[in-house]
Amino acid sequence: MGVPAFFRWLTKKYPSIIVNCIEDNPSTDAQGVYHPLDETRPNPNGIEFDNLYLDMNGIIHPCTHPEDRPPPKNEDEMMILIFECIDRLFSIVRPRKLLYMAIDGVAPRAKMNQQRSRRFRASKETVDKTEQMEKIKNEIRANGGLLPEDKNQQEKSEHFDSNCITPGTPFMSKLADCLRYYIRHRMNSNPAWRAIKIILSDANVPGEGEHKIMDYIRRQRAQPDHDPNTHHVLCGADADLIMLGLATHEPYFTIIREEFKPNKPRPCDICGQSGHDMKECKGIAKEKFGKHDELIAAKNYGETRYIFVRISVLREYLYRDLEIHYQLPFQWDLERAIDDWVFMCFFVGNDFLPHLPSLEIRENAIDRLIRIYKDNIPKFKGYLTENGIPNMERVEIILTSIGRMEDEIFMKRHEFDQQQRQRERNRSNNYQPPNKRLRSTTERNEPVALPVWMAAPQLEPQPIGQRPTSYISNPAQANVQLRHMQRIDFSANDRPKKRGHDEVEQETPNTPILEQQDSINNEEEENDPNDTVRLWEEGWRERYYKNKFNVSKADLEEFRIQVGQNYARGLCWVLQYYYQGVPAWDWYFPYHYAPFASDFLQVRDVPVLFDKKTKPFKPLEQLMAVFPSQSRKFLPIEWQSLMMEKESSIIDFYPLNFCVDLNGKRYEWQGVALLPFVDEKRLHRTLEHVYPTLTNEEQIRNQRDYDRLYIHSSDLCYDYFKELYVPGENQVTRKNPLDMPIMLSGGMAGQIWPDDDDKIKPIGTLIKPPLPNCEDIINNQVICVKYRDLSFDDDYIFKAKLLENVSMPPATLKPRDYDQVTPYRPNLGFAQRPQYQRDFAPAQRFIRHSMGSQQSYQQQQEPGGYYPQRQPDRYYSQHQPDGDFPQRQSGGDYPQRQSDRGFSQRQSDRDFSQRQAGEDYPQQQPGGFYPPRQPNTGFRPRHPDSGFRPRSSDGGFRPRQPDGYYSQRHQNPYNSYRPNY
Repeated sequence: MGVPAFFRWLTKKYPSIIVNCIEDNPSTDAQGVYHPLDETRPNPNGIEFDNLYLDMNGIIHPCTHPEDRPPPKNEDEMMILIFECIDRLFSIVRPRKLLYMAIDGVAPRAKMNQQRSRRFRASKETVDKTEQMEKIKNEIRANGGLLPEDKNQQEKSEHFDSNCITPGTPFMSKLADCLRYYIRHRMNSNPAWRAIKIILSDANVPGEGEHKIMDYIRRQRAQPDHDPNTHHVLCGADADLIMLGLATHEPYFTIIREEFKPNKPRPCDICGQSGHDMKECKGIAKEKFGKHDELIAAKNYGETRYIFVRISVLREYLYRDLEIHYQLPFQWDLERAIDDWVFMCFFVGNDFLPHLPSLEIRENAIDRLIRIYKDNIPKFKGYLTENGIPNMERVEIILTSIGRMEDEIFMKRHEFDQQQRQRERNRSNNYQPPNKRLRSTTERNEPVALPVWMAAPQLEPQPIGQRPTSYISNPAQANVQLRHMQRIDFSANDRPKKRGHDEVEQETPNTPILEQQDSINNEEEENDPNDTVRLWEEGWRERYYKNKFNVSKADLEEFRIQVGQNYARGLCWVLQYYYQGVPAWDWYFPYHYAPFASDFLQVRDVPVLFDKKTKPFKPLEQLMAVFPSQSRKFLPIEWQSLMMEKESSIIDFYPLNFCVDLNGKRYEWQGVALLPFVDEKRLHRTLEHVYPTLTNEEQIRNQRDYDRLYIHSSDLCYDYFKELYVPGENQVTRKNPLDMPIMLSGGMAGQIWPDDDDKIKPIGTLIKPPLPNCEDIINNQVICVKYRDLSFDDDYIFKAKLLENVSMPPATLKPRDYDQVTPYRPNLGFAQRPQYQRDFAPAQRFIRHSMGSQQSYQQQQEPGGYYPQRQPDRYYSQHQPDGDFPQRQSGGDYPQRQSDRGFSQRQSDRDFSQRQAGEDYPQQQPGGFYPPRQPNTGFRPRHPDSGFRPRSSDGGFRPRQPDGYYSQRHQNPYNSYRPNY
């Protein structure tokens, strides 16, 4: 979502929504036997999740071109990294019902404009960066610096173009094939995978990945068999996932994402070392550890950590922020208030509209919107939105209220920017006044600072086995010389010396000139030359529309109303997209800049509905609409010429050079790429002439497709699914879709029909891997069908409310009116009790080892991760009448314990007191052993008021059994797991 710093602001304002993920790792025992992770065991985070949804583009991009570590060498390594990332996420979440993998397909036209801007800008930055790197390298070589060894021509040709992560490219087609193999392999080999259903929505299915997931959840909620207490987990790094999670009105919704680490250091692109930027590189070669520097990679690049974002806790925070403490003319509803909060966040920014100039997330714009909203809601006699459709009359009141504050907002922003620039200047000058600043005279063309060993040839490192070029006759003298050179700054040979009093007196007349020059420089820095609008000065509105829209003052009033109405209609489109699905595939905002909040003068009559009969682009058509000419290699040969030939009717869609307007920002990535909008009709007319040239493989990449549903042969729906295929052959029995058997599918609804003939993998066959070094699937037990969500009429409205019979999660935040006498115990995770240690396997293995048991951990553990109760004859047999302590049995177990009371004291002739009268004191047995504690005097169950005990399924306390063990837990699909204390 196009809201810079939104997640940072959200977590700072609402810190309790974040929970660190608890991960289990595979283990290796003392004998060196590797024990893989058993994902069928209870979730270590203290809660059981039902459905896991993966926004795959948030996984694909970090795995293919990471920013903080060396990139993969080829596409095969990229696929393996994607597999490993999915494995790790699955082991953290451990879904029990469904895994949904969604790859971005063809996006709506409103999103395609942003995709076009990103891809053009990425290509331009790559070209500019390559030219800049070559220039810096030449200067470093000319000045005697060192550079890492140049890559050979083959490595240069294998540069990964991230623009290929777009529907319709060969890379996305290969990724879909690899994921199909990956799903079948995991379901055939992993017990935790075969117990769930898996849906794969690849790039040929239209729609953005996260919105395909939301559409699935919306349609499942609309059918009566849906479980309202389903636990959802959505994986993705975009901020709009938080909005989408709130828009579902599902109380058990969680987002898992990578831990946010601001200002992560990035290595230099020339030498690969950290600590400096590419422009500051001096050409000192990096020492490699291994051929590909792989030995030090594990040390420098730490493993990424994951966190949970709890939407249920965010709902508690929003309840406190949005609650109205005075009488309203209507009943206050939290669900409706949350919808209004989501809608107001769109004013700050989103992926489909430019944000309003007067609203910045760093200036607490959302808090300002909440205050305005709470001040005006009594006048509304209702809410801003209902089921994703806004009331434009009330929206106009909110926007005009912001418009009355714009002058004050722009003035405060300018004052803050001036203060920020002044702090940066003071920091760069070490807080010294202008007349005492040390001005550096070192330029790029002057000699660079060299290491000490380069200035002292006798200390230069030499290859192993070769004699040094310069012999050190006196090591002590060389050591003194080295220390002396370490005190010298070789880059400051021309630094001005301290001036005497006479020199200062002679230069006194020139001092005002220096101060005047400093004041000129300060004025130039305070007034950014790229900012031609100057919103803090009078006449800012006329300058804005003249510079950004090229509109004269005479046409200003009519034009600003027109832009405001288009933007208001865009707000309606975005809100419906989040709550009802795609309103129209062909709509987009036809301007590069947004209007001011004070320009929404006549928006109450703006139509809020759209034509849902429109169709999305096909994959190759989208490539032609969003790709620059530098990425044409991913297109068919005949289509590439349309981007290059001057006679092409669409050559104006692909400019080689374009302007990036900073629009008052400081960095280029924050600017606006001024690209021409694509004429959809002209594009389609041009492509009609080249469609016949497509090959079969290109036609498959260009078609619109459906989701794939995978189940194991042990699933209850297997007998129903297998009727679609001829046993053992790549043939189908019917082409028409069938309704999902809801009674067998666990409440999952939709329609299914056979997969394509070339993708059918019959049960029991051998499946070859698409990647080298991957194993074959010997006996396939997975069946795949095409899947489609429930269908509804175009005018159907999905209700934005809580479902009936929903059980709300317990409150997590500290109550405002909690009793100070009663101790408050905060929740440190998902479970309602503190997260103490729950894995008792190491302790039990230690006890068994000390007792000499030969039974392994796997033999003692029952399926599901629990341990059986102790049997009466498991460890000890009856005591022998002659008093001898029994020896171990052949299986390594001890005989059963005796039935006297408690621990016995040691026998001794000197140092123990006599027991009570009438009781026989046990004697020490031969070998120094003593009778152990008896089973009928084990630990008594604690009273409920004296401590905590694990709860049973009915909510009560579970007492221990007479033999000292807890009774077996009862499985509950909703947060039933309680740790042993």
